[in-house]
Amino acid sequence: MSAASSATVFVGGRVLTMDATPCAEAVAVRDGRIVAVGTAAEATAAAGAGATVVDLAGGTLLPGFQDAHVHPLEGGMSLERCDLTAVHALPDYLAAVRAWADAHPTAAWVVGGGWYRDAFPGNRPHRRDLDRVVADRPAYLNGHDGHTAWVNSAALRAAGIDRDTVDPPNGVIERDADGEPTGVLVEDAAAMVSALLPRTSPAELRQAMLTAQAYLHSLGITAWQDAIVGDYLGMPDPFETYRALEAEGLLTARVRGALWWELDRGTEQVPELVERRRLTAGGRFHAGTVKIMQDGICENCTGAMLAPYLDHAGAPTGGTGLSFIPPDELAEITTRLDALGFQVHFHGVGDRAVRECLDAVAAARAANGPNDLRHQIAHLDVVDPQDVPRFADLGVTANLQPLWARRDLEIEETKLPLLGPEREPHHFPFGALADAKADIAMGSDWPVTSPDPLWGLHTAIHRTAPVGDPHGNERARTEALAAEQRLAADVALRGYTHGSARANHLDAETGRIAPGALADMVVVDGDLTDPSAFETARVRSTWVDGVAVYDADRA
Repeated sequence: MSAASSATVFVGGRVLTMDATPCAEAVAVRDGRIVAVGTAAEATAAAGAGATVVDLAGGTLLPGFQDAHVHPLEGGMSLERCDLTAVHALPDYLAAVRAWADAHPTAAWVVGGGWYRDAFPGNRPHRRDLDRVVADRPAYLNGHDGHTAWVNSAALRAAGIDRDTVDPPNGVIERDADGEPTGVLVEDAAAMVSALLPRTSPAELRQAMLTAQAYLHSLGITAWQDAIVGDYLGMPDPFETYRALEAEGLLTARVRGALWWELDRGTEQVPELVERRRLTAGGRFHAGTVKIMQDGICENCTGAMLAPYLDHAGAPTGGTGLSFIPPDELAEITTRLDALGFQVHFHGVGDRAVRECLDAVAAARAANGPNDLRHQIAHLDVVDPQDVPRFADLGVTANLQPLWARRDLEIEETKLPLLGPEREPHHFPFGALADAKADIAMGSDWPVTSPDPLWGLHTAIHRTAPVGDPHGNERARTEALAAEQRLAADVALRGYTHGSARANHLDAETGRIAPGALADMVVVDGDLTDPSAFETARVRSTWVDGVAVYDADRA
């Protein structure tokens, strides 16, 4: 953190408090806490003589954004590996892979990711394309969705995958018409290759996390929930990296860790989770949550649906996706974790998975009684209307990834045809959940998509892609996806600030601007009372404990 005087006053703009009095014109901070919110005169007097003055220059001061579902270590590593997130075309992907391989001739593997299926002919990536640019060593590139890998022939050979290899449980080896693997590996099939990736050193992990933290601070993010603290598809466990950075005083963000529930193990892993929570009790990094992956994603038909997926002619396929944990077992696990005081963070994409997660929480409530653990279901691509009121009834937080709710080509050409017109109105039902009084939190799932809260807020409010996002086509920027599911700007802002703070169990002291609260805040150069401002607004500075952790003028 940069040096700062003990008192700071913020004046010259508007303040959105997310508190009982929603708006103010100035804020005073002393020794890391907010001491006054009100008029410029009141804040200046409270700050006292010699206070540092921050001129908002007509912009907006609000509580720091909190990302309720993000993978910072993976995101930081992606920024330092073969990063495909800034482009959206097969020739550009191949050029980036070739450039990275040429720049790193001694790397045993070419590793990276961020590709989208719709950038490929017929939405089908193929190993032959990768072979053209890197044939001398294995290449492993995660899809932006985090559930699919694109590999070259050398990687398939290294893993012993050929036409005779059987699909693993909860995984698919995609094949061509002749039965040969195409180089696309879905869910646990990707782990057959990712298990072979070179181990990342502690020093590399440390640098990746610091890179991620700096990037997230530059977007106004002061706290987050790491949605997988454990080993997953070749990504290292960030647990010790967080602890080391905290011990060194380098962890400036506040982090809630969601400990990974290993699907191939049962309740014998619970004591390990309890011990990990104990090791982080009271720290800036606190692993008080358990992450359970209940299904896959709709784009590859592994999201668990109540009714079958459709083919592109509109006929039922018979496939309804995968429930990774049998519902009765999920209810038992959730009840056990609930009794031990863990928050449960479910991955629930399809409407059947969402229902199974809600049923599991209902079973825990019946067994253990009510509590304030704030279990949550992330993603919520499709929610059956019957289940929407259950979020508020059960106290389950709807953890939304708002940047997904738009008409990208991958959505238009792949996902919506699989769902069909009857389910399209229930696709990312933000508005319905808000109307039903569900607690709403927001996150990005970065590096699946950009962690920029302002872009996410624009999409939540307008259901269109923001200008500047390379993955949004013209239709996505101009035609809303299920426009009736828009959120009002104030509801969306609350979700990305106080709502996520609540999901992160940080709302007692963050997520609002009020006397006594920690001075975790962000200054944005636009008027965020104007719903049209989010698309082009930018973060000017980010503050944690009243100290600037990002300043655009010095970046």
